[in-house]
Amino acid sequence: MSASDIVSCVAFDGHRRIAAGTLAEVALATKQAVDAGVDGPVLVFDDFNGRPVELDLRGTPGDVLARLPAPTPNDESAPRGPGRPKLGVIAREVTLLPRHWDWLAGQPGGASATLRRLVEEARRSHRERDSVRLAGEAVDRFMSAMAGNLPGYEEASRAFWRNERERFIHVTDAWPADVREHVRALAARAWQAPHAD
Repeated sequence: MSASDIVSCVAFDGHRRIAAGTLAEVALATKQAVDAGVDGPVLVFDDFNGRPVELDLRGTPGDVLARLPAPTPNDESAPRGPGRPKLGVIAREVTLLPRHWDWLAGQPGGASATLRRLVEEARRSHRERDSVRLAGEAVDRFMSAMAGNLPGYEEASRAFWRNERERFIHVTDAWPADVREHVRALAARAWQAPHAD
């Protein structure tokens, strides 16, 4: 499975939706729209995190697909080759108190192995809470980029974060249809995300 099959995203020409789907589908539809002379600005968003996706639309459709962003190294859905997996170790500085270093030094496998175990345990135990947070951040990023200048943006943002669904629907009613429907779909996904106790 390639990155183009993994990422779900959406492309907009101003406030009009061009396409939604996998990264490959959206990239090709966006290239076709740009080649046809859309007004712009053309923006593409990752539905998972609401971040913009940069696409290089020069050349042929094959060229565009060949330049799609690769999955990030910590993407667990990224394909792995045979043999021992590359750990993708990145050396960074960690600041701890002396008692923390003393405790880590006494753990089996040493400080790095213990820190990796602790991080993986935290990722597993906080998965639901993290999914709720990430879904909310996706709504916030998309809404800020696409509706930040629309009437009622601040009120819609407050209603979203307060889980005031009816108010959110009411405030977004006047927004352009494609933006309104997409932000409502993202909000519904965030509100339906499993909440950790």
